[in-house]
Amino acid sequence: MKKHFAFLLLAALPLAAQDKTITREQADEIIKELRQIRQLLEKQQAKPAGPQEEQPTRAKIPDLSAVSMLGNKDAPITIVEYTDYQCPFCQRFHLSAYPEIKKNYIDTGKARFYSKDLPLDFHPNAMRAAQAAHCAGEQGKFWQLRDVMGSNPDKLDMGHIMGFAAELKLDTQKMQECINSEKYKARVESDVSEAMKLGANGTPAFIIGKSSGDGVDGELVVGAMPYSMFDQKLRDAAR
Repeated sequence: MKKHFAFLLLAALPLAAQDKTITREQADEIIKELRQIRQLLEKQQAKPAGPQEEQPTRAKIPDLSAVSMLGNKDAPITIVEYTDYQCPFCQRFHLSAYPEIKKNYIDTGKARFYSKDLPLDFHPNAMRAAQAAHCAGEQGKFWQLRDVMGSNPDKLDMGHIMGFAAELKLDTQKMQECINSEKYKARVESDVSEAMKLGANGTPAFIIGKSSGDGVDGELVVGAMPYSMFDQKLRDAAR
């Protein structure tokens, strides 16, 4: 765990520094996120030393048939994302690498993309947002609301989510009732538990590999990598 968060910290700093399009608000959010990661590191370091755990590099999910999917179900390559809608690093992936992945791999039938949830404890609006996406899925707008929330991690209070729902022409009364009922909370918690078991203990996290029926067996990748790195890993998976 300590190694993992240290990696995120080191990886995020150059990413934020090199991006000339980042706004002051986005920079503040990234700095806030880094401080929270540091606090987690300090908590981990305060615990008694135990056996060193190797960070997993591969992961397998045998059945993704019940998970929201984008692309051709028969695509040879599978990408599974574990996301936190309030995470600024997930936003970076969503706004930078994801559009290129969608254009070059998902829309062309080379890869299928699955979305799973990993709301982190220190993001108070993340669990609500994850459930809201599934509620929108009941009205056929999972991916549309996912895109909006992924672009606006600082606007995930109930008021903003309902505003997004109205803009997407969703039945807002049904949406609010669905979110308030927490009918998808167990599903989100199941994703979190699965992610922890696989070693995906940070966001965004991905499994990239060859499709195996309704599942995937591939590489576990953590962090908002640039598109060039995703492109290379997707090319490697296709071999």
